[in-house]
Amino acid sequence: MSMVFALAGNQNSGKTTLFNALTGSNQHVGNFPGVTVEKKMGTLKRHKDMSVVDLPGIYSLSPYTSEEVVTRDFILNENPDGILNIVDATNIERNLYLSLQLMELGKPMVIALNMMDEVRASGNTIHVKQLSELLGIPVVPISASKNEGISELVDQLIATAEQKKVPEHLDFCTGEVHKAIHSIAHIIEDQAAACHCPARFAATKLVEGDEPTQKMLEVTPEQEHIIEHVVRNMEEHLGTDREAALADMRYSYIEKVCSQCVIKKQETKEQQRSEKIDRLLTHRILAIPIFLLIMLTVFWLTFSVLGGPLQDLLDQGIGWVTDWLDGWMSSIGVADVLHSLIINGVCAGVGSVLSFLPIIVILFFFLSLLEDSGYMARVAFVMDKLLRKLGLSGRSFVPMLIGFGCSVPAIMATRTLSSNRDRKMTIILTPFMSCSAKLPIYGMITAAFFPQQGALVMIGLYILGIIVAIVSALILKNTLYKGNPVPFVMELPAYRMPAAKSVLLHMWEKAKDFIHRAFTIIFLASIVIWFLQSLDWSLRLVQDSSNSMLASIGGLIAPVFKPLGFSDWRASTALITGFTAKESVVSTLTVLTGAAGDLELSTALSTIFTSQAAALSFLTFTILYMPCVAAFAASKRELGSLKSAIEAAAFQTGMAYVTAILVYFVANLFL
Repeated sequence: MSMVFALAGNQNSGKTTLFNALTGSNQHVGNFPGVTVEKKMGTLKRHKDMSVVDLPGIYSLSPYTSEEVVTRDFILNENPDGILNIVDATNIERNLYLSLQLMELGKPMVIALNMMDEVRASGNTIHVKQLSELLGIPVVPISASKNEGISELVDQLIATAEQKKVPEHLDFCTGEVHKAIHSIAHIIEDQAAACHCPARFAATKLVEGDEPTQKMLEVTPEQEHIIEHVVRNMEEHLGTDREAALADMRYSYIEKVCSQCVIKKQETKEQQRSEKIDRLLTHRILAIPIFLLIMLTVFWLTFSVLGGPLQDLLDQGIGWVTDWLDGWMSSIGVADVLHSLIINGVCAGVGSVLSFLPIIVILFFFLSLLEDSGYMARVAFVMDKLLRKLGLSGRSFVPMLIGFGCSVPAIMATRTLSSNRDRKMTIILTPFMSCSAKLPIYGMITAAFFPQQGALVMIGLYILGIIVAIVSALILKNTLYKGNPVPFVMELPAYRMPAAKSVLLHMWEKAKDFIHRAFTIIFLASIVIWFLQSLDWSLRLVQDSSNSMLASIGGLIAPVFKPLGFSDWRASTALITGFTAKESVVSTLTVLTGAAGDLELSTALSTIFTSQAAALSFLTFTILYMPCVAAFAASKRELGSLKSAIEAAAFQTGMAYVTAILVYFVANLFL
């Protein structure tokens, strides 16, 4: 008998860690909100016919955000066999607020009481058996990160689902709220049954004024009038609004439960430590300078201390393999055309990109440490004040932060924003963040023109992208997207030591993705570029690539970039191929210059960009112009139309062009 279980819980409750422990899936674990923006499915270990769906982290079932909509729709419409509700035992009072709402759905349900190891270490106690009796559902203590209690949890979950054991206690309301919910439940009982929705849950949502529930139940005008009368009567008696009344009702019940089964002597060690660290890292004045210092250190270690030497070693290895392959093909008499295609096309294009693998891996090692430790959530909190002045909330920082890795998941992460205005603005601004695909371009140009100032140029490029995003936000705020950002609420998770498995997994994911792109998109692009630069329009081989098809295509748009300081057709061609994947800029320039090794490439680049100012201008345009085709497709999907995506890409490219001109002008004054 196949079964499907919904895994639901608050953000930072350890949900994805538990999902990995249950299924063995390689989902990256993040310690800041917004990591899971779509539902993910995996199969239970040793139970091939049973699946678990990892739903986005939420705090309630009120559909104010995309995560809440995804979670609620799945549980109501997909009808899972059971709900696995993960609860952070170190913050049990707040976490149980969602649990009470999930119980109202009337589904078989089990609570996984996570982080019990931290509770025990702090000297606190939770009487699990008594908690289970008071809530009327099974409660299993676990530590997902240490794999403790997982097998017991799985057994209990399966047994509860097979027995169709629904929560025993649903009526935890009293007084006026009790009268309102039960009165409305009687009114819409038949409609709720027809929609396969529990009457109590539906009544609670109608008390909240939930429009999706009204539409689902097809509430008549007469019923709506009666419901509003009941709700107003409740509000008058309690002296509060409808949502506050329900929140008070739930928290009163939670307080009653916890007073009987939770013995809290002190905050956990992790929470105590976090409070001390936050006095410095979230300091009103020092927080942002500390963040910039940390990122500068990360770039210095990545590009100068660790990544640079490893990149040189890998480049030498790739060069050795290329030379060996070159000699071997010469010895067996491979045709000149095929020989050139493999050595000057494939090996030059793919090899030039692959040599940057160490830098990618090392950078994401450090970013994973910062993310999994909980520090990045603090950065979002600190950035809220600045972003609010730009017309955004601190929550927009999370997609922008993800954008430093890749624009595609970053754009998808905007679903976590509750405001449509904030979401559209963030989608437009996110590609200004320097994604990992641009790192090979930065490395190539800085090695050729700024060999002694690599780390400084890198941090400058990242800061430039942020500055342009700020200016763009101000422009959009005062033109297309007037209005105020939504209020920002974010939980600050306790600082925790990053798990080695999670960090290594993140590094492996990025390395695998980078290698996959190198041997697919970059591989095909290198072949296409070689053919176009080796043949003329009569399909004859040319000795001089300036007579090729590619040269004539690139020559048509090359004058457009003359104000930016570079008008060589090879540069404009590289920017065009960068639309397929930003790494293609490196492989294209390598193929077009015919360079073998870093030294030859640096020399060849000096003929394309005749000054450091021109090189900086090219880098600036590369940072900011429209994202790759995958990110463009993600923008189209999230913005809802091709027209909106084209307009966003045009705005990004326009900002890139203007900024590159300014950089070229200023750089000429100082370089």
